[in-house]
Amino acid sequence: MRRLAALCILVFWLAAAPSFAQPAADFYRGKQISLIIGTSAGNDYDFRGRLISRHLGRHIPGNPQIVPRNMPGGGGIQAANWTVNLAPRDGTVLHMIMANMMAAQAMGMPGVEFDARKLFWIGNTTSTPNVVNSWFTSGVASIEDVRTRGLVVGAPMGTAGALYPLLMNALAGTKFKLVTGYPGGNEASLAMERGEVEGRGSNSWAAWKSTKPEWLRDKKINILVQIGLKRHPDLPDVPLMLELAANKADRHLLEFISAETEVARSLVTTPGVPPDRVEALRRAFDAMVRDPDFISEAGKAQMDMSPSTGEEAQKIAEAIVNTPPEIALRAKALIEAPAK
Repeated sequence: MRRLAALCILVFWLAAAPSFAQPAADFYRGKQISLIIGTSAGNDYDFRGRLISRHLGRHIPGNPQIVPRNMPGGGGIQAANWTVNLAPRDGTVLHMIMANMMAAQAMGMPGVEFDARKLFWIGNTTSTPNVVNSWFTSGVASIEDVRTRGLVVGAPMGTAGALYPLLMNALAGTKFKLVTGYPGGNEASLAMERGEVEGRGSNSWAAWKSTKPEWLRDKKINILVQIGLKRHPDLPDVPLMLELAANKADRHLLEFISAETEVARSLVTTPGVPPDRVEALRRAFDAMVRDPDFISEAGKAQMDMSPSTGEEAQKIAEAIVNTPPEIALRAKALIEAPAK
């Protein structure tokens, strides 16, 4: 009888084991997932979103089709608002969220109508730093040159590229002049190439490597400062923005702004997605970044990959949003000060 009871229990567990994945497979089979990219086409966010759309589906139970859709506007805020507040909450929407959305929420920036803590982080593809650069004809080769000579930089309004120069002007004695109004990073780069501006207020190091490797090879751009919590191995002699702080309070503020690069290119899904689908999406992401085909295509495109799990990215994102208000509001005041 004991052996019979034990056999019955074993049969029960063997039968039940697939049930954790099966509901997700049943749901996703034959479905289409929208992958929202909060920028215009042709930049690193766009390239990564489209790379993910080509590989992630075969690792999701049920193998749904993934279709990338660009939704530029408000420096990524429009797409984040839509994802949190209007998108279907069933796991059929993914979003390549822009890295500065958590800081924007913490600072209460105009237009923010989302709570990033309600999103489910599926995974992060890289912790690449952002960088501020000059064009080779500008005569500016270091951050010290910006303190003495100044530099005109371009950036889309509301993005990190507009934020970093303003903070460095306030806290590090730089003389950046900011030109906004560009719809995306590509347009800011084109303006730099045409001589309309002398540099870019921000771009990710990974983006330069994947989209303009010839500019790096031919020394068309000078990397002036990097934004991150530690210096990137590729840029050992380029100072961190937080290293420019004059005191501990300023450093804490710049650490808050710099932390977003730890989740530089993350994939999220909407609030309200059932736990089994969140789990399926997270484990599919983990499998994708280990997939030789994915790794090979990313390598050919010179995309920097230093992935982290959705659970790890979620903790970092929530910590940024939960930054003490006195730090976040001081940052906002410094950013808005020039416009007053």
